[in-house]
This record gives sequence, structure tokens and C-alpha cells, in this order.
Amino acid sequence: MPIYEFECDRCGCRFEELVSGGGAVPECPECGSPDTRRRLSPVSPPSRQPRGAKVRDSEARRGHREAERTARLAETRKQRAAGNPPRPREGKGR
Repeated sequence: MPIYEFECDRCGCRFEELVSGGGAVPECPECGSPDTRRRLSPVSPPSRQPRGAKVRDSEARRGHREAERTARLAETRKQRAAGNPPRPREGKGR
């Protein structure tokens, strides 16, 4: 089943839904209105895989975790350069 993009005529909410080709139009997840219409979604360029909202969200979280990790490593390097041993992280049972 393909993923289609829909828009609610009542509240303007845009959402994606797995729907069979001739299936019924889904209700709006925000207001519950059955007045939704399928939007024309552009095709992904061949060099890139399609990315849904969940993938973009997990990529954003991963980027945030990597930034935090880089900041922790920089802090540890500063402490070692100053002659202070780094303190162990709490809650990691290492």
C-alpha cells in the first residue's frame, strides 16, 4: 500500500496515511472531519530515498545526541588538559 498525503478542508491539517489505491479517504487526525482530500505529492528524486516524518524525527534526535556527545568529549578533553581526571558519568553502570 502506498503512502498518500492528505489535507483537511475544515482545519487545514496535512497528514500522511497508508491507503489502498481505491480505498476510502481517511478522517482528519486533528479534528476528525471526513472532509479530507488527497494532495498531489511530488516524486522523490532518484538519488534519494523517500523520507517520512518518523525518519526525519529520528534523524533530528540522532543529530541532537551527537551534538551532546561532542560537547561531552570536548569537556573531557579540557579537563584532561587541565590535569583533572574526568568524573564518571552517572547512571551508566560501567
